[in-house]
Amino acid sequence: MLVRRILTALAGSLLLSGVAGLAHAQSAPPKAAKSAKSAEPKAVAAVAGGAEPTLIGQFGTWGAYSATPNGKHVCFALAKPASSKTNPPNRPRDPAYAFVSTRPAEKVFNEVSIMIGYALKPGSESTLEVGGASFAMYTQGDGLWIKNAAEEEQMVQAMRRSADAVIKGVSAKGTETTDTFSLKGLSQALDKIAQDCKR
Repeated sequence: MLVRRILTALAGSLLLSGVAGLAHAQSAPPKAAKSAKSAEPKAVAAVAGGAEPTLIGQFGTWGAYSATPNGKHVCFALAKPASSKTNPPNRPRDPAYAFVSTRPAEKVFNEVSIMIGYALKPGSESTLEVGGASFAMYTQGDGLWIKNAAEEEQMVQAMRRSADAVIKGVSAKGTETTDTFSLKGLSQALDKIAQDCKR
């Protein structure tokens, strides 16, 4: 749970201090593994317990990252939505991000989570639709995780094979959102983080 909070805080720092740098990194072809420090200053290192994430590969819309918070190796794939809609229209919100995280020290592999970009309605559930299947997601703060952990591997496999994933949520203020994430490059990003964070 501590590492989940660190990753969520790390992602929040990425949002607050490095959206421009991340957007540039997501659109530019990778030349070599880069330190994320250039895009996210001291805040990321502080949140990650002195660790800084390193971009280890860019695959379509998905970046593959590695970090070592508190001496524990963590890898994650990260993407922004290809499209976002709110109902009512044009409601303000922070950017959304999808993560697939691997934390070998905790025996966690390919954990899917979404930072939705707003406080979710307390007690609400969301859905992630991919490959013709719908997966129930539980909500906490501005994060979403799969409700039935036994279905996570099935969801990841569907994400590897599909063109996009759609996540739906409701804010604490009642705004309905629909975010569509392109899955182009996800399979390669997951392969890269599996190599970097071996079991």
